Amino acid sequence: MRRTPTIVTALAAAAAAASLLLTGCVAGEGSAAGSTSSSGVTEGGTLNIDFATYNPLSLVIKKEGWLEKALKKQGITVNWVQSAGSNKANEALRSGAIDVGSTAGSAALLARSNGSPIKTIDIYSQPEWSAIVVGPKSSITSVEQLKGKQVAATKGTDPYFFLLQSLEANGLKASDVTIQNLQHADGWAALQNGSVDAWSGLDPIMANAQKSGAKLIYRNVGFNTYGFLNATESFLSSKPDVAQTVVNTYEYAREWAQKHPSDTAKILSDVAGIDLSVATTVITERTNLDVSPVPGDAQLKVLTKVGPIFVQSGDVKSQADIDKALDTLLDPDFVKKADPSAIGD
Repeated sequence: MRRTPTIVTALAAAAAAASLLLTGCVAGEGSAAGSTSSSGVTEGGTLNIDFATYNPLSLVIKKEGWLEKALKKQGITVNWVQSAGSNKANEALRSGAIDVGSTAGSAALLARSNGSPIKTIDIYSQPEWSAIVVGPKSSITSVEQLKGKQVAATKGTDPYFFLLQSLEANGLKASDVTIQNLQHADGWAALQNGSVDAWSGLDPIMANAQKSGAKLIYRNVGFNTYGFLNATESFLSSKPDVAQTVVNTYEYAREWAQKHPSDTAKILSDVAGIDLSVATTVITERTNLDVSPVPGDAQLKVLTKVGPIFVQSGDVKSQADIDKALDTLLDPDFVKKADPSAIGD
């Protein structure tokens, strides 16, 4: 039976309304409303994207306004949402509050393994952003000495998985310590006030803590799982042109940041509220931007090692869930087609 245009319109409106009720979203709130023309160009709506102090490229892009300029001709508004940690970025991606968010690789794998429909579309850095930290007056000098101690870490983030790997590498299990699940800044505060004996830290907070006398007792760059830029599958399928613009902008920002390390450090310093010298340490000594942005074998290698730890710790139900996530998480197509020259001042 052929439906009349009026009935079709009414049915479409009802379906849209029902969808919004089910997701708890309205246009401009946790959604990227807009339309796509027959030529595949998105017109109007909002791009919801995160920025985070652990992702310096996001700070540069936000400060310089490159995304706003690139999307202005399509009538797309850019809504920036701060992520305090990978766990918060994952929460926002899963709820639909953001379309694109930055996490550690371990956190992206955790989310995908537990059913979050995300894809990694760019590798924004290879950082050494995690280490085991103790206070200035602590007598603890090794991971082995953490047995029976209180350790702060943010579950669902690289520092948490760094801690689990560090314990395993030094003959301990997660049950040998008491892990206090605190957001990164709160973990440092707990270390300062004596509520915990150690903290699995995250830069730039960790670098700032060092300036205050905190000591890094265990470092291992191999336990850090890259910086992953992730997007929801619904966003990638409905707005692929906008996703491509995001990746183009990230690659433009990478080139800019490598040419302007001092300016990048200044931006980090301003946003994070830390001394310029600390921000400079983070950018020049602990953030490798000269890394292939294509999600692939290098990331799978480290995630394959981390995956079984998720199962052992109870963060993921089974290894089968890990394997499925490893097979479906990475999407290199956008980076392979990236055109930084399409972005400019």
